[in-house]
Amino acid sequence: MNRVRIDDVENDVQPAAVMRKLTEPLGLTDVAINYYELESGDSFAFAYHSHEVQEEVFCVLSGTATFETEDGPVAVGPNEIVRFGREEFQRGWNHGEERVRALAIGAPLEYGSQPKLRYCEECDAETDTELNRIDDDGEEVVVARCVECGFETGRWYRGSMDGTVP
Repeated sequence: MNRVRIDDVENDVQPAAVMRKLTEPLGLTDVAINYYELESGDSFAFAYHSHEVQEEVFCVLSGTATFETEDGPVAVGPNEIVRFGREEFQRGWNHGEERVRALAIGAPLEYGSQPKLRYCEECDAETDTELNRIDDDGEEVVVARCVECGFETGRWYRGSMDGTVP
């Protein structure tokens, strides 16, 4: 048995106020699990994306998360769960004022290829995105770049919202 206190796990650099990766601390080998807290305007992911081999489940504990899907927006409220199948595009947001608390569970543990679509001003289109973690004066930063032209489409610092600088 492994037991973890969520608040003891380090907050990761994500487009969410809080994102704690619980997979490794729990010693999981077949499933991924992450804890999120989204402030108004935050997102679960860096981009509209899908997973080639992983299905993903979001269990909303409080607040309302709105997921962009190929069929339009889907609101998921407290004590509701939504499942996205393999290769099903989605991106969840907090469009409300109340903080969203949720667990994201993915299985199997590996993602396979993971297309990530973001708007590129240079290409004037939604394009696939490459994400890189870099060191910016001792602070870990995630930078998104368009794979077509290399234009930077987002930059995240620990606890910052979608592509904003603190």
